[in-house]
Amino acid sequence: MILVLEDEITQDQKSNIRSILFTEGCVVREMTATGQNIIGALGKVGKDVGFYEKIPGVAKVISISTAFKLVSRQMHPEDTLVQIGDVVVGGERIAIIAGPCAIESREQAITTAREVRRYGAVMFRGGAFKPRTSPYSFQGLGEEGLKILAEVREITGLRVVTEMTSTAQADMMMKYVDAVQIGARNMQNFELLKCVGRIGKPVILKRGLSSTIEEWLMSAEYILSEGNDHVILCERGIRTFEPYTRNTLDLSAIPVLKNLTHLPVIIDPSHATGIREKVIPMARAAIAAGADGLMIEVHHNPDEALSDGAQSLYPKQFGQLTRDIYVIAPVIGKQLDFDYLDKATAVDHLGKANGTGRQRAAFLGEMGTFSHKACTQYFGDKVTAVPAPSFKTIFEGVKNGEVDFGIVPVENSLTGSIHENYDLMLEYDLKIVGEIALRIIHHLIGMPGAEIEKIKRVLSVSMAFQQCRQFLERHDDWELVTAKDTAGAVRAVSEAQKMTDAAIAGKEAAAIYGMEVIAESIETNPRNYTRFVIISAGQLQKGPCSKSSIIFSTGNQPGALFEVLKIYADHGVNLVKLESRPIHGKPWEYMFYVDLEADAGSKEFKPILDLIKAKTDYLKVLGSY
Repeated sequence: MILVLEDEITQDQKSNIRSILFTEGCVVREMTATGQNIIGALGKVGKDVGFYEKIPGVAKVISISTAFKLVSRQMHPEDTLVQIGDVVVGGERIAIIAGPCAIESREQAITTAREVRRYGAVMFRGGAFKPRTSPYSFQGLGEEGLKILAEVREITGLRVVTEMTSTAQADMMMKYVDAVQIGARNMQNFELLKCVGRIGKPVILKRGLSSTIEEWLMSAEYILSEGNDHVILCERGIRTFEPYTRNTLDLSAIPVLKNLTHLPVIIDPSHATGIREKVIPMARAAIAAGADGLMIEVHHNPDEALSDGAQSLYPKQFGQLTRDIYVIAPVIGKQLDFDYLDKATAVDHLGKANGTGRQRAAFLGEMGTFSHKACTQYFGDKVTAVPAPSFKTIFEGVKNGEVDFGIVPVENSLTGSIHENYDLMLEYDLKIVGEIALRIIHHLIGMPGAEIEKIKRVLSVSMAFQQCRQFLERHDDWELVTAKDTAGAVRAVSEAQKMTDAAIAGKEAAAIYGMEVIAESIETNPRNYTRFVIISAGQLQKGPCSKSSIIFSTGNQPGALFEVLKIYADHGVNLVKLESRPIHGKPWEYMFYVDLEADAGSKEFKPILDLIKAKTDYLKVLGSY
């Protein structure tokens, strides 16, 4: 059962509650969820619910109806985030684990690891101990394979995961790897589950070949009951009557699990299909269905693989898959970050270099705005997000060193550019060090229990009203009130406590302020994306960049712009954006903003840059990223 505690509970009252539960023989877990302090009590209790509701400090008692308790979303309403090194599984960034089925040699492992890292993998998988159907098949290199995995981590920076098949391997797992996998054949090896629960390493628990979802979750319960909350569920296909694939990938398990449990869910389409050409489409489908990540088998030479070569992708195929996922992820509100590991390392280094140990990033508005979401998706938990009242405040804060980064929107796919920020980039001597595209999904948010038929007043920013025009036209009697930001609009509704008020904002703001979504996805066009750039006083990462932003002006004579653009064309440089802005104080003269697919700061690009300088009156490289 769950005991929801009163807001004003004293420490003595809390200690008394814990003492009573311990006396009853309960396992007690204290946690915070959805803004409430709760105590989870596991075990058979001798008294009825009414007894516990009368204990001082207890607001209410909720019974957990499922057989699994600790993994239940009833016990833990918020999603669990599993940290493995710098990687978080279960957040808003897709985590991709890739590597060969088995570690065959040092050369094979390091070669494959370098390839998968280059294409966006954040962890490396490889079996050192291989449970095989035939006793005559390759069984793995054992401890020598674990040593190779540890070397892969040192060379590439990828955290490593491998399958644990026996309790006798626990000490070696502690010594060499970052996460352990429990394979499908061992899903109900209860002594092994208890063991990985006690060693405390993050665990990837695969679904058994013929197991139900409840049986799978009960296996996870074994691990959590030993004190290890760092569990990731991995769907890898179940055995059915269908012979055209190795197994049947149960994609429907993803939304089912998201409703039943707080644990992150990843998908292994390699073992599910067993056939190389089927891996990519099923991986794409898994992300679209809401998976938190993928586990993909990749081999630098799969035709010579000692294990599961037929289902292993070639590195270039893996690269194509990650590019597909990069496009799909924003549709469901997530991101695939190709610079995940490098970015984390760079932020850590900057924090140590300036002596603060922690970086700060400013965004417009309050917690829960789309700018806040862009900040958390780009940096994860590596920086502290800092609200700012205006775009100029963000630029000033970065310039003066009050914050290390700023996150500002520069264009929306429906309403166009945010010109104020283009002008500020010209005014301030700061660098663009990154970008992120965020899908903007608007919701009508009101008080819990509010009904759309009774709404009279709606608060939001003017851009949100434009983007939800068709929905609002169906309610032309509503009063539209402009707010400074979307999250601030939700906060105002929560403070007013009026059932006739509502706000248009993202669902994150509803969760922060305890509000309820009345109508989902009310934007007129679902292809509603905003591009944000990250600004900083210096470069975030070293190494080659794939994109640059430049500002330039030309003389006011025929063909001047054409001469500059011809330089890009002659050298095969692709322009992805070209926009003009008036030059302040010079009527009818313009500055041109260009985004191009090249590293403007590289030695290779310098000759092109010199040619552009010769054809322009003013040139400024805003940044390469």
